[in-house]
Amino acid sequence: MSVMHGVKPSERLLDNSGGADWSGYGRTYGEQHYSPLDQVNAGNVERLGLAWSLDLPAGNTVTQPIAVDGVIYFAMGYSFVHAVDALTGKLLWSYDPEVYKTAGPKQHAGWGSRGIAWWNGKVYTVTHDGFVIALDAKTGKPLWKVPTLDKDDSSYVTGAPRIFDGKLIIGNSGDYGAVRGHATAIDAETGKRLWRFWVVPGDPAKGFENEAMAMAAKTWSGEWWKFGGGGTPWNAFTYDPETDTVFIGTGNGYPYNHRVRSQGKGDNLFLASVVAVDAKTGKYKWHYQANPGETWDFTFTQDMPLADLIIDGKPRKVLMAAPKNGFYYIIDRITGKLISAEPFVDVNWASKIDLGTGRPVENPEARYANPAVVRPTSLGGHNWQPMSYNPKTGLVYLPANELSARLSDDGSGAGWLPPTDVTVGGGPGFAADFKVKDGGPRNYTSSLIAWDPVQQKLMWRVQAPRMVPAGVVSTGGGLVFQGGIDSRFNAYSAVDGKRLWSFDTQAPSVAPPITFSVKGRQYVTVLTGFGTSSSSGGAMLQRYRLDYRTMARRVLTFALDGKAVLPPKVEPDWSKPADPDYRPDPALASQGAAIYAQHCTLCHGFGAVAAGMAPDLRRSFIPLSEETFLAVVRDGILQPNNMPKFDNISAKDLAAVRQYIRAQAHNPESDKETEDFGQAM
Repeated sequence: MSVMHGVKPSERLLDNSGGADWSGYGRTYGEQHYSPLDQVNAGNVERLGLAWSLDLPAGNTVTQPIAVDGVIYFAMGYSFVHAVDALTGKLLWSYDPEVYKTAGPKQHAGWGSRGIAWWNGKVYTVTHDGFVIALDAKTGKPLWKVPTLDKDDSSYVTGAPRIFDGKLIIGNSGDYGAVRGHATAIDAETGKRLWRFWVVPGDPAKGFENEAMAMAAKTWSGEWWKFGGGGTPWNAFTYDPETDTVFIGTGNGYPYNHRVRSQGKGDNLFLASVVAVDAKTGKYKWHYQANPGETWDFTFTQDMPLADLIIDGKPRKVLMAAPKNGFYYIIDRITGKLISAEPFVDVNWASKIDLGTGRPVENPEARYANPAVVRPTSLGGHNWQPMSYNPKTGLVYLPANELSARLSDDGSGAGWLPPTDVTVGGGPGFAADFKVKDGGPRNYTSSLIAWDPVQQKLMWRVQAPRMVPAGVVSTGGGLVFQGGIDSRFNAYSAVDGKRLWSFDTQAPSVAPPITFSVKGRQYVTVLTGFGTSSSSGGAMLQRYRLDYRTMARRVLTFALDGKAVLPPKVEPDWSKPADPDYRPDPALASQGAAIYAQHCTLCHGFGAVAAGMAPDLRRSFIPLSEETFLAVVRDGILQPNNMPKFDNISAKDLAAVRQYIRAQAHNPESDKETEDFGQAM
């Protein structure tokens, strides 16, 4: 193995490494999102200033960079990779894989990359359509490219790849069609596939890949394989070098509704679970399932930090997780035995987790055979935004959500819908109304909380703006860094949550920040801009005036006594173009609303109210002209700008969508801020 700057690649990723680099998504194998650096600390953070900034093109920038040997690497949008000098902010190279040329319908869902990986002089990005590309870290030149997805299935990739001792680990995503989850390991030097762990079993008639899938099949019922089953492990991977074990966090079932997916029978392994596998072979070791018979989109795909804790007077090697379902889990990472689990947000779907069985004690009504208000929701008590475990304070710093929704079957009896009839944010048999009156005292809020994992106790809470939590990093200097939808990047005391420093970023800064050092100076970096599924809730975010065309997407890097300043903020033009030919047609607009919700909401927002992921169509000239609208939406003339074509939608339905957008532009109610996400997510 080659050595760069005298440090082996594996040493940079150990949890006890010095912190000069931020070499992996969680900095280290243990995914703690913690740095021991303390040059910037609670005593001097008020001196923190902007060292430099770099403007970026349009696209999703809710992505985490990495920093190695004085270079910052990141992939924004659809895996558009940049390398930047960490001292000056100078762009060293960039690489665009031109995903639009190959992604096809896969680009209809998702929004791009949340992160990249580094190993031994190479940078790795995974494209939306599942190609792993290795780039020379010095030049950006592609070295090899290998596929990890079937080009014709409904899966895609948005999560960051991980590097574990020379192995690249990649999952898959997919909530919008028949997708079977899997995690794949490939050799980081050659691109050769080493193993694949399937999360859910396939068609029994075709046999099973291994004993784990044969075991899992006993927990399923009906013909689940025709739906795919789900379980996509798209984000959470952790590695324990002591035992050479990879921990895989798995996703929700597909279809969401257990009664549709598996006739309401069985635990449905390995959905909503952590699965431990041998890093060399991918062979199953153990699992813990948080939600047997998962039916709420309660994924276990949130980051899973490792720690060595003293519990009941004894040292324990643990894996920790705060998944969507609202319970904080401490699990023995050697045996998989549950040690403790307590709610970190308001929870009503279960009264507790039985430590004897490891199973939740469910509220029977929460399975929504009849409509029921359930909390948390598919947005999670904790979503994908990274939390941070600080071994110095012994606390976890966690971006938490408080939200309730009225869940129900879809109105057709047993909850049956064909697997091709899917609404954005939800699957067959699952409907959610987020506009509820009995949602609890903290409904529609998010916060930064400090959690003691040993005592399973809340230590402090900082209220965050609206329902858009941001990623977190904590440091040896007693600081917790987190941005927000309100264009503030903040530093809090790790001890008591007091805000010690704040910077106006002129745009949302919800991406996970990092910190590193170059030539003895500590830096803190965060990307500004907006994206991911949070931007679909534009109706909730209108006070922040988030505009796709004028939003400041930047790399911001801070250091003590930094003196750089940002240019004046560009204010968007919120006027709407004249549409003298518009004629109301409520029936056609209603038809278009349903089609829009299925195909357009994720980027352009519920109710055609955008929040920066894509243009606000109510203020666009494109829907005013039928010819232009069809050229863009059907024919794909803006594909190089990452607007996919929808040639699978009929001309009649496209006309209805166009009518709906124009109707929303003429609807004054659409300009009012609301707390209603929409009726189907």
